Formats: sequence, structure tokens, C-alpha cells
Amino acid sequence: MNVPPNAPVVYVSFSAEIIPSTTESLIAVMANCANMQVQQVYLLISTPGGSVMNGMNLHNVLIGMPFELVTHNVGNVDSIGNAVFLAGKKRYATYNATFMFHGVGFTSSPNQRFEEKDIRERYLSILSDQKRIGDVFTKYTRITSEETELLFREAQTKDVSFAIDKGIINEVRDVQIPAGCPVVSLVFNR
Repeated sequence: MNVPPNAPVVYVSFSAEIIPSTTESLIAVMANCANMQVQQVYLLISTPGGSVMNGMNLHNVLIGMPFELVTHNVGNVDSIGNAVFLAGKKRYATYNATFMFHGVGFTSSPNQRFEEKDIRERYLSILSDQKRIGDVFTKYTRITSEETELLFREAQTKDVSFAIDKGIINEVRDVQIPAGCPVVSLVFNR
């Protein structure tokens, strides 16, 4: 992670699922940028989503970083990736980018037996996670609580026109990395 001290801008490329290992790697890069007193971090992001816990962790850590964070959707920002994306103070998307929204779910093991208390616990956990994510949408965009509920129920993929209209992004623009600007690309084993 070659982040030079006092760099005015560092570009970070993140194209991965939001799981513990990718979350920890991205936080490590961002911490390194903070420690090197970088003034602005430009996060190029494309993600299929992943874990709500890890996504909310990323959102909250990114919001607290001492540099200006710019997020740029360079492909797909899906599911919990939307909460991570919304941590950017400035937010952009390429002309062909999409944003996908759906409700929170869970995967059970084969032959797992559920009793009423188990189902209630899972249901309340889903509602709690959807509220946390919905609160991020309503705080950082022009998406209302009612619209959030619809997005969760209907599992919709939206284009950049929707993203501009709802305040998800500030502008549609191509990525343009200046020559000589530091770029950190996170690469994960798959």
C-alpha cells in the first residue's frame, strides 16, 4: 500500500463483495491514508453487496475518516454497497452504472429446524437491519422512508437518472485519474 505522505489525492479501487476480509483490507488502506495525512481519497467502487454488519461498519468508519471521501460507482453498487457508497461527501457514477436495492435476508443451513422464537428473532433482526440501512438512505439522500420500504420489498435496480434525482450521486462522470496520482488497487483471492 504505497501511499505517499501528504498526498493531496489518493485513488483506491475496490471491486469486491463486502465480507470480513474485504472490509478489513479497505479499512486498512483508509487508515493508512489517514495516517499519511492524505487530503482526499477517491474510492472507485463496484460491489455486489454482502454482509450488513460489515457494510455498516465500513459506512461508519469511512464517515469518520479525517480526509474528504469521494465515492465513484464504476459499475454496480448493490445491496449494502449503497450504504458504503453513501459515506462519500461527494458521490459520482459512470453513465452506465447501476444501484440495486433489496430487503435484508438470511441463509439457513439445510435441515435447520425453526421454532417460533427462532423465526421471531430472525424477523426482528431483518427489520432492525433494514431500519439501519433505511436511516442511511434518508439521511444522505432524498429517498423517503416510504420509498425505502418499497425498494426493500420490490428489489429494484436503478440507473443514474434515478440516482441524480434522489441525491444518491452529485453528477454522472467518467473516472479520470490524473497522471502520477497514487492508485491503490485492492485485489482479493477468489
